Amino acid sequence: MLFDVWAPTARTVTLHLAPATELPMAPSPTHEGWWRAEAPAAAGTRYGFRLDGGPVLPDPRSRRLPDGPEGLSAVVDHDAYPWRHPWRGLPLPGAVLYELHVGTFTREGTFAAAAEHLGHLADLGVSHVELMPVCPFPGTHGWGYDGVAPWAVHEPYGGPDGLKAFVDAAHGHGLGVVLDVVHNHLGPSGNHLPAFGPYFTDRHRTPWGTAVNLDGPGSDEVRAHLIGSALAFLRDYRLDGLRLDAVHALADSRAEHFLAELSQAVDTLAAHTGRPLFLIAESDLNDPRTTAPRSANGHGVHAQWNDDFHHALHTALTGEAHGYYADFARDPLAALAKTLTGAFFHDGGYSTFRGRRHGRPVLRPGAAETPAHRFVAYAQTHDQIGNRARGERLSHLAPDGLPACAAALVLLGPGTPMLFMGEEWGARTPWQYFTDHQDPELAEAVRRGRRREFAGHGWPADRVPDPQDPATRERSCLDWSEPQRAGHARLLDWYRTLIALRRAHPVLAHLPLGEADVRRSEDPDDRWLLLRNGPLHVAVNFSPDRTATLTPPSPPTALLAAWDPAASLDEGTLRLPPRSAAVVR
Repeated sequence: MLFDVWAPTARTVTLHLAPATELPMAPSPTHEGWWRAEAPAAAGTRYGFRLDGGPVLPDPRSRRLPDGPEGLSAVVDHDAYPWRHPWRGLPLPGAVLYELHVGTFTREGTFAAAAEHLGHLADLGVSHVELMPVCPFPGTHGWGYDGVAPWAVHEPYGGPDGLKAFVDAAHGHGLGVVLDVVHNHLGPSGNHLPAFGPYFTDRHRTPWGTAVNLDGPGSDEVRAHLIGSALAFLRDYRLDGLRLDAVHALADSRAEHFLAELSQAVDTLAAHTGRPLFLIAESDLNDPRTTAPRSANGHGVHAQWNDDFHHALHTALTGEAHGYYADFARDPLAALAKTLTGAFFHDGGYSTFRGRRHGRPVLRPGAAETPAHRFVAYAQTHDQIGNRARGERLSHLAPDGLPACAAALVLLGPGTPMLFMGEEWGARTPWQYFTDHQDPELAEAVRRGRRREFAGHGWPADRVPDPQDPATRERSCLDWSEPQRAGHARLLDWYRTLIALRRAHPVLAHLPLGEADVRRSEDPDDRWLLLRNGPLHVAVNFSPDRTATLTPPSPPTALLAAWDPAASLDEGTLRLPPRSAAVVR
């Protein structure tokens, strides 16, 4: 078997094969900075590399770390897995995504346990499961965004074979799988990449410290390292797509941006495999170039999360006006209407939260049509719940009926809908920030930092959950007895109805951005909004005490769904009780 590693500054590199074999590696004659050696090995063989006589370190491209980020690497034979379900893939247009955290989807916190509930997701009607990061991180339980080995799979979840079995089971239920990957930083504990080469640079700074080296000397290999890991997950684990964490933190001054190079590589792999692979970016830039085609000098990413839609919807539902919600809270219905028709609220205007102008418009005179499915719409995500001090969900913050209104706008509005696990039945379990750092100093620093962050917002330290306390993770696990209870079951049935309506109107998946039309109440006490999206009208009434009387511009022919049974359609006029939603054709 060939072992190779990029270590451009090392004078000597030794291959260590457990338990005690040491073999010198030779410089590659064709690839500068690479070292290679042939040695007998099989799946499960433990190995590592010794640089210049130093300690044995795991492979930067470890496919498996059985003992965690500080242990030896293990050989993986990806061809040995017996796939049961052929899979031709599911494209992004028409998708309904479901964000899921393996460690809290069940109390067991494993791929195998999560797979037991895939039937629930298939019955719900979603198309793709979007897994939060599964690359190895310190300890057993965590969000996954401090991973340190972008080619491997967290062993406590089930390791490489566990992920394959989960994906295979999902395919058996007709579900695609998307994986959240982190290219903008690596975790602080167990990160051995700096010992091997210039994977990081102090030329740029990010919220996590020095930036990943995407544009300095040696950056060709760093970019290839990250792109190679992305392609490996799509290829070896038969994934349908990747969600790219915080791409605004990818500091890259090169003429071809890293995202464009990555999207080109993914499109090439899609053509080779015959499966419709895609990328979804999380971006704070409100820059249309992120999803614009490479032929139009964009980055060619296939979609991006739309936080502006979330913020507008959240302020309309809760009335919250602190932090980044302040700009949206001045007129939530106007902000919501703008994001439903143009995606971005901040499209070049002044943002008081940032103290400057922000964003660019997606819809511009003379520009080509932009498919609405490029913008992912949601009422809840792991970030928007977990980055609150106590991890409250919308079910904790908005009175009964308002979560049903949110669901109607997300699932039948423009864009690609996404749900966060448990949202569909109004889960009452919080989703809090938790870690399992093994380094006591790092654990205490995280604990203090979390409390300091919220102390500025008036939260006493004893009211901010301790991220290192196992009870914080336990509180965040879904309660699978809830969906059978009366109130939860009603909301779950509403979600199923809305998703079925979306499936029954496939034209919704292919409409251009800006095609939708929104009308809203002029009287601030009325608080209703009417969205026309393709053949459907979605009416929501946020008012706590006023019935809305609406007349859609095109005479409706049928009341397709209503949250409140008192809703009525009579001679083209829709009467909508307080805090309720309805759909008409």
